[in-house]
Amino acid sequence: MSTLFVVATPIGNLEDVSLRALRTLRSVRLIAAEDTRTARRLLDAYDIRTPVTSYHEHNKWAKLEYLLHYLEVGGDVALVSEAGTPGISDPGHELIVAASERGIPVVAVPGPSVVISALAISALPTDRFTYLGFPPRQSGSRQRLLRSVAGDPGTLVILEAPHRLLETLQDILATLGDRRIAVCRELTKVHEEVFRSSVSEAAVHFAEPRGEFTLIVEGAKAEPPAPPARDVEKKMRAMRQKGLTAREAVAEMIRETGLSKRELYRVWLKLA
Repeated sequence: MSTLFVVATPIGNLEDVSLRALRTLRSVRLIAAEDTRTARRLLDAYDIRTPVTSYHEHNKWAKLEYLLHYLEVGGDVALVSEAGTPGISDPGHELIVAASERGIPVVAVPGPSVVISALAISALPTDRFTYLGFPPRQSGSRQRLLRSVAGDPGTLVILEAPHRLLETLQDILATLGDRRIAVCRELTKVHEEVFRSSVSEAAVHFAEPRGEFTLIVEGAKAEPPAPPARDVEKKMRAMRQKGLTAREAVAEMIRETGLSKRELYRVWLKLA
C-alpha cells in the first residue's frame, strides 16, 4: 500500500524547505496542494515536475475519496498546504484521519511552522503554550474563547487575518487585560516584523494592518500566595489595638493581602 506524506513547506522564504521535503516531493506520484499556484512556485524553484492536484477547504470532501483511492491503487501522495504544516489550521486533517482509519501509512515530513517560529522569537515563555489557531470571527464567540483560557498560565498562540487583527486585539484587551504580546507579521518574508510590547500598544501600532499575523500572548500570572492565617490575625489584632474600625482594618487588609471581605470580617469578629 502507498504512503501519505504530510509535507511541511516554507511559510515565506523558499530556502526554508528541507532536503527531505524536496526529495519527497520529487519521489511521490501525486501532490495534493491547498493552493496549486503556491505549490508550483516552490516546485518550479527546485525543478520538480510531479503532478499536482488541488485539495483545499472548498473541495476537501469531494476530493477525499479520489485521494484515498489513489493511495490504495495509484502510488504515494504528498499533502502540502499553502504554507507550513498541513492539518494545522490548514486543510488536511480529514484526509489524514481517513487514511489512518483505512490503514494507509501516514508519514510526517517536518519543517517550517509559523507557530513554533513566532513562539521561539517572541521573548515570552515557551515551556508551556496553548495554540488557539484562528479565533471565531464574531466578537462574542471570540471573547468566550478568550475567557475560557484567561486563567491558563501558558503562553497563548493565536493566528489572525489583517482585517480582523484590531478587533481581536481589542477583545484580548477586554478579556485578558493589557498583557505582554509579540505580534509577528509576515514571518520569513520580505516585510517581516516582530512587535514586542503590550496589547494596547500593539493596537495603536497596527492601526492599518497588512499581511498575516501570529499573536503570542503572555499567559496568566500566578496569584501570589495568601499570607498565613496567623499573620493576618496578628496584623488585624494590632489594628484593633490602634483603634481602627472594622471597616478601616478590613479595607487595608484587602489591599495588602487580596483576601475577601467576608473572610477578613470573620477574622476581625474572631478577635473580638
